[in-house]
Amino acid sequence: MEGGAYGAGKAGGAFDPHTLVRQPHTILRVVSWLFSIVVFGSIVNEGYLNSASEGEEFCIYNRNPNACSYGVAVGVLAFLTCLLYLALDVYFPQISSVKDRKKAVLSDIGVSAFWAFLWFVGFCYLANQWQVSKPKDNPLNEGTDAARAAIAFSFFSIFTWSLTAALAVQRFKDLTFQEEYSTLFPTPAQP
Repeated sequence: MEGGAYGAGKAGGAFDPHTLVRQPHTILRVVSWLFSIVVFGSIVNEGYLNSASEGEEFCIYNRNPNACSYGVAVGVLAFLTCLLYLALDVYFPQISSVKDRKKAVLSDIGVSAFWAFLWFVGFCYLANQWQVSKPKDNPLNEGTDAARAAIAFSFFSIFTWSLTAALAVQRFKDLTFQEEYSTLFPTPAQP
């Protein structure tokens, strides 16, 4: 891919899906998107249990409804954030303003770091609540695999979002250098 301002080839260039799919930050974003589906899907499907003695359902994580709510909320919002930034990745080559490209890359850095933090909090919270859950609340071990999957994929999401932030920082540094280099050493105009 040709160098350009903040990660884009040439502004107004044609959309190339093959190039988009091969970019590491796009691959990580799709993986993060899949991880968020696993987390909120497993909690929504099997994270709540019904007790025979009680008429109400309860969260599998130590009967703490906040744990299930946090996992579902973070998973759904991460899912939507991934879709938003995938759309931005598609639209990015059409952004002609260097300032707008810079804002997009900086927002990618900030949002990815923020989500890595949220997933870290989610992992710690779910793992703690799972650890202190009482076996008598779930004698048949219903939903235990789903609960463990949500914890595991919360852990994996910390790394995918951190790597996305690190790639965005590297892209920002590399392309800022290219922009400064082309400003200091402009190519002579061809007659």
